[in-house]
Amino acid sequence: MTSMTTPNQPETVNVDALAPIYKASGDPLRLEILRVLRRDTFGVLELSQLFDMRQSGMSHHLKVMTKAGLLEPQREGNAIFYRRPLHLDSDKLVDQTVRQVFEMVDQIPLPLHLEQKIEAIRTQRADQSQAFFSRHAEQFREQQELIAAFELYAEPTAELIRQRAVKHSWQTGLEIGPGEGAFLKVMAEVCRHVVALDNSRDMLAKATRTCIEERLNNIDLIEGVTDTLLARGDAFDLVVANMVLHHVPSPADIFLDAAALMNGGGCLIISDLCSHDQNWVTENCGDLWLGFEPEELTSWAEDAGLSSGESLFIGLRNGFQIQVREFWKSAGTS
Repeated sequence: MTSMTTPNQPETVNVDALAPIYKASGDPLRLEILRVLRRDTFGVLELSQLFDMRQSGMSHHLKVMTKAGLLEPQREGNAIFYRRPLHLDSDKLVDQTVRQVFEMVDQIPLPLHLEQKIEAIRTQRADQSQAFFSRHAEQFREQQELIAAFELYAEPTAELIRQRAVKHSWQTGLEIGPGEGAFLKVMAEVCRHVVALDNSRDMLAKATRTCIEERLNNIDLIEGVTDTLLARGDAFDLVVANMVLHHVPSPADIFLDAAALMNGGGCLIISDLCSHDQNWVTENCGDLWLGFEPEELTSWAEDAGLSSGESLFIGLRNGFQIQVREFWKSAGTS
């Protein structure tokens, strides 16, 4: 008689594959690491700082978790950062198990002392970025164009916004990190009132001169961060961040804050670099991150309650690629 494969045999293989996941996650410290990596990406030294342990010990934990598929490494310049995996297949039992681990730990709020340490690391990153722009405000355009000429990403972004503006009567707009203000003319065209938000006083001064020269009378320039506007209770129909994410300490928070600042039916437009390995940009352009995988932006947007719209990818001769992404807030969401 010919032997037949029972339906349970494939599952036996999958069950064996689950053991490393449960073993790697069966440690309170490792579960805490997964919790702090919900939206953030941290390096070994930063994680050691968060959990008050030696780098060698932290490296061991990260190695075990990476091998089990709970984490994946991401090179940023000369350092290795860690994040949760971007690609999880809902049809694979192993990936379903990893996702379930994440869902369970995410139900437990982070303790206050960890929140405070995370905020301290973000502040360190922000200070690093702000110091760069303070030193190089006068060479901002030259520094940025080492990566991409302004027009290469500004024109496709502007075209997408103008197409959407035909169907949407945007009253209020926000540009996060306007730099010299070169994109504010587009914002002023499609919105009755625009706020330009930047944490660099030097860059705001340059943006102010641009507004005066272009006679943009519907622009308010504000020094601060998104928390500044949240505290004021501002709300916007359109939020734009052009080549900003790779300069901010916690890119995922931009999505959360943008969603909180958007009216129902509002639109978030992001243009930024795709993931790359050109380390020189950290010193020459003040970049904190070497671009982003498209799936990262999608995941952060979904976590913020936003749905993805159109995506445009622009390849550049110097090896960089820019992604222009569109995200929407449900019309029924306040």
